[in-house]
Amino acid sequence: MDSLDIEKPKSDPDGLQDRQDQPSSEHSYLDRETSLILKSIAGKPSHLLTKEEQAAKQKAEKIRVALEKIKEAQVKKLVIRVHLSDESSKTVMVDERQTVRQVLDCLLDKSHCGYSLDWSLVEIITELQIERIFEDHENLVENLLNWTRDSTNRLMFIERIEKYALFKNPQNYLLGRKETCEMADRNKEALLEECFCGSSISVPEMEGVLWLKDDGKKSWKKRYFLLRASGIYYVPKGKAKASRDLVCFLQLDHVNVYLGQDYRSKYKAPTDYCMVLKHPQIQKKSQYIKYLCCDDVRTLHQWVNGIRIAKYGKQLYLNYQEAMRRTEAAHDWSSLSSSSIKSGSSSSSLPGTLLAYILI
Repeated sequence: MDSLDIEKPKSDPDGLQDRQDQPSSEHSYLDRETSLILKSIAGKPSHLLTKEEQAAKQKAEKIRVALEKIKEAQVKKLVIRVHLSDESSKTVMVDERQTVRQVLDCLLDKSHCGYSLDWSLVEIITELQIERIFEDHENLVENLLNWTRDSTNRLMFIERIEKYALFKNPQNYLLGRKETCEMADRNKEALLEECFCGSSISVPEMEGVLWLKDDGKKSWKKRYFLLRASGIYYVPKGKAKASRDLVCFLQLDHVNVYLGQDYRSKYKAPTDYCMVLKHPQIQKKSQYIKYLCCDDVRTLHQWVNGIRIAKYGKQLYLNYQEAMRRTEAAHDWSSLSSSSIKSGSSSSSLPGTLLAYILI
């Protein structure tokens, strides 16, 4: 993988790492006498403690700090290179606790980019000529550890309008229409609430003819596919669209959806609008990768977003709302800073409550 390294946990001669996984607190590492003392002084003011009680409390604190250090040492860390659209790159350290959203915020601060909903981390798997936008809630390290050590995969930090197009114009993705249309903002909000905030998620019932690549061949055949909450199905030749006749093509629990790049040349695809479904650990050509081709870009994005909804449900909407909050907060801060600079005001002339907000 490009500029990737894993930091190893420090040695642990006392074997505390093995014990840390047990369902216990720092009290488990204390002797019985000290544990009893701690229980007896719970809530007791420090100035009323005896020397023996103070010693027990200090001992417990040292063990707590030691356990925190062990826990920190066990966290997987990667040094990654992130590529930008201007062909420059940035090197950052990420750890297994960080979500894609958190890494994006770090990159935005480091790059001094203007905040936008469209900023994305895009995984490019070069050998398969596929890419996908990481979802904001995903664990970045977990995904990157699927890359092989000698991989030429790339991670791009770039603006992609399709990341949240689903929520900017939901009428183009949730209503099953073949043409784009306009909708008032309040109606968009109502549509999103209906789809994502009910007792169950409403998955767009996408269906239509798609091209399916034959296994191991550069030939494609048409099949009628349907998207349901439980997965993707197709209608066998000579059968109707009745539920009893549908055949499960793929369940979505353990696969991700990618966009194929230049598949006309690579696989003689009938159009440029290809999507690929595969398990994230598959990094090379495999019989378990599924290739589908759409007639136009609109159909492609409708299917991709339908699959995202079926796979992630309400989490996508929560991601969008959080991205909106962060973007609006960044814009407010930028406007405030610009106003202060233009007016020539100093921090000492600001109201006390506003000054406190800025300092925080």
